[in-house]
Amino acid sequence: MARTMSIPPLARALADIPGPVTYPIIGNLHQYVWGPFRKTKYHEALGRLHEMYGPLVKQSIGGRTIVHVFDPDDIKTVYAHEGKWPQVPPLQETTQMYRQQRQMSLGLGNTNGEEWYRLRSNSQQRMLRPKEVQRHLPMVNQIAQDFAQRLNRVRYITQEVSDLRLEVGRWSLENAGALVFDQRLNCLSYNTDEEEFGRQMVEANATIFQLSGLLKLSMPWYKYVSTPKWRQLVKAEDFFYSGAIQLVDDAMLRFKDTLENQTLTSDQFYFLQYLLSKSELSLKDVTVICLSLFSDGLSTTTPTLLFNLYALANNKAVQELVYQEICNVMGMDDTITVEHINRMVYLKAFVKETFRVWPNGTEVSRYTEEDMELSGYRIPAGTHVDLNPLVHFRDPKLFPNPNVHQPERWMRSKPDREAGIHPYLLTPFGHGTRMCAGRRFAEQDLYVVLATILRRFELSYPVGESMDQIYHTLLFPDRPVRVKFQDRKTIPKQVAVKK
Repeated sequence: MARTMSIPPLARALADIPGPVTYPIIGNLHQYVWGPFRKTKYHEALGRLHEMYGPLVKQSIGGRTIVHVFDPDDIKTVYAHEGKWPQVPPLQETTQMYRQQRQMSLGLGNTNGEEWYRLRSNSQQRMLRPKEVQRHLPMVNQIAQDFAQRLNRVRYITQEVSDLRLEVGRWSLENAGALVFDQRLNCLSYNTDEEEFGRQMVEANATIFQLSGLLKLSMPWYKYVSTPKWRQLVKAEDFFYSGAIQLVDDAMLRFKDTLENQTLTSDQFYFLQYLLSKSELSLKDVTVICLSLFSDGLSTTTPTLLFNLYALANNKAVQELVYQEICNVMGMDDTITVEHINRMVYLKAFVKETFRVWPNGTEVSRYTEEDMELSGYRIPAGTHVDLNPLVHFRDPKLFPNPNVHQPERWMRSKPDREAGIHPYLLTPFGHGTRMCAGRRFAEQDLYVVLATILRRFELSYPVGESMDQIYHTLLFPDRPVRVKFQDRKTIPKQVAVKK
């Protein structure tokens, strides 16, 4: 049970929280329809709201009152008073509406209460325990190598890739399929039906996230009449989920055949076999968990890898330090092991710094489970709060030279670390019992693919313009990420590494 919080009697009321002028019916949507904010720059709007109104801001979007929580101490308070079953609003209200219309489960990420806890508790052993995640490392290595081979093949003579977001999406889809379905989807192959299927799935997923973000900040006519954008979204959802459900059904049939033929080994269908062994889970439950892990993995790792590739290509000095560490740790080894990953401390710091400079999301959402005080205001139980720490990520008072990508900030022996960075400031996977269930898979996939790519290619950014971010439910690059993948002449010999 969540602890009861003592609230000072002088704490101000929810109605007193500052924020923009709210109008009947439309709330604050006028700010995104007629200005001054842009729908595709929601992250910048959050920064302006923080500047104008302070650490706590009240806003009305889509008929819902949202309290934006910017202060890390307040964020800590929200997490500290979560109960056993933290309540979350949907990340994509449009997807929730679509699934309700299709009589589908809302998915693991949008389910609340005892039902969420039952699904999560019966699947988290395979998702959160490091040793369980590491069992998938050989396949993650193979997919990373196949991805590097595909990049090599699809490069133009200029060494650039025409649509890097699509190619990264293929890599992400392939990892998700191997994990959930114990099946290579062959999205990284060439001129095949599977390659085309991969393209269509990646593009459908991109459409879903783009339109969900736009509709969130638009007048909600789509809830009452079928608007063109809503029909486009439904078409993309239909394609993506019919393809995903078919993958689940195929995996179930292959598992059944293997079981009946008595050829099943402990390494086959490792994740699926575990779920099906749980008496607490029905076949429908297993399908829900598989679909959630499959779709969530594709959605979040794509922008994350794109930002990391851009950060490497745009900062040759940092890229060289990451590369030298990889070479020093791996030497001439062909594949990446757990021991290698554990020793790549600079690579991990680089990835964390990329999350600071280029976050892939704008908020973590919760319904408060009890009355609490945040920044001197009384927040009643059941209030929708959005935790938005990203407004601080480029604050020079917290991060000197904030626009400089500097992994050393996160090295434990460095002064910035010793000075203290608030532990609730940068938590890209969330925190607590509703932390992203696929976090360890995402981190492992990311470390392996970056190391694999850097051992084969030297990256450069061939244009003078700087990249920015665009809001499509998550944050993505606002333009094609133009990276040159130039072959490395040699891999340096291993140098002495302290053990």
